[in-house]
Amino acid sequence: MGWNSWNAFRCDIDGEQIREVTDALVESSMREAGYEFVTLDDCWMAHERTDEDELVGNPERFPRGMAALGDYVHERGFAYGIYQSAGTFTCAHRYDDYPTSGSLTHEQADAETFADWGVDFLKYDNCGDHLDFDARERYRRMWDALDATGRSVVKSQCSWGEYEEWEWAREVGAHTWRTTTDIHDTWDSVLAILDQQVGLAEHAGPGGWNDPDMLQVGNDGLTTSESRAHFSLWCVLAAPLFAGNDVREMDAATRDILTNEAAIAVNQDPAGVQGTRRKRDGDGEVWAKPLADGDVAVCLLNRGESTREVELGVDQLALPDAAAYECRDLWTDEAFAVEDVVGATVPGHDVAFYRVGAA
Repeated sequence: MGWNSWNAFRCDIDGEQIREVTDALVESSMREAGYEFVTLDDCWMAHERTDEDELVGNPERFPRGMAALGDYVHERGFAYGIYQSAGTFTCAHRYDDYPTSGSLTHEQADAETFADWGVDFLKYDNCGDHLDFDARERYRRMWDALDATGRSVVKSQCSWGEYEEWEWAREVGAHTWRTTTDIHDTWDSVLAILDQQVGLAEHAGPGGWNDPDMLQVGNDGLTTSESRAHFSLWCVLAAPLFAGNDVREMDAATRDILTNEAAIAVNQDPAGVQGTRRKRDGDGEVWAKPLADGDVAVCLLNRGESTREVELGVDQLALPDAAAYECRDLWTDEAFAVEDVVGATVPGHDVAFYRVGAA
């Protein structure tokens, strides 16, 4: 769990802004809710390496340096994340011709730089010339270099699902691996990303996670109900929860979604099981995630515009035998008994999100 700068700010980042966001994460209770990492995405670098071939922060945007920013993040109780690419340049080159150096063939030096700056999390992207290295070798080189520094760093592989990474990324050292291209703040994008998670659950679990990309909760293209549905589904998917909104300006509804203790508990459940789609009936879907205590989290999704009924038989949830079951709404905290069916009348572009267990 954490926050990343890209979805809200793209390349428009600087040191003071990140310090303000870090403070806002504390003030909004997001740190208390479990958001651990403050992560800079692309565009933090100077346009060129130093004469010693080292990475350095953009001196106009980060005049106090990258290590000082890491110190600020750490002092406020967060871990420090940063971005690079496993090619010859970073992905910002595609957006605004921002010529920054990737880490391919510079892995040892860059890993040592990151360790010196106190980096705890590396998002490692897939842009630039790959110089005939295959993906496994490019990512292994950096993960091995980080390990060689002796610093514990979470390794987030962002190769967009292009190489069926879920089959091998854990083997080369990654802790998370992107399963898709970038998410956008539209309902269609959220659903398209969701659909690409079908069939991947067996590859996720403690120590290694499928990553359907960062959260767009609270960004302009999603309504409150769409943000609530997006967050609920990512919780069921056991996905990394990286907020991508401007937390300095978020409204109460967005804060309530991002800090919902019961929903986050589903995401962070120690069994580490990724939820799966159990039923699809037109625009109605049911996604379910078994939990460590024997309960099951159930997300009833309405993909369409019009309100509709969405339901699933209790016998399809692999719950322990019981005369009745308690169903707790994770958004309202209301509880009610169910016998044969878990169902709800779900508005368009929304979900009902329950935790179901023996009464």
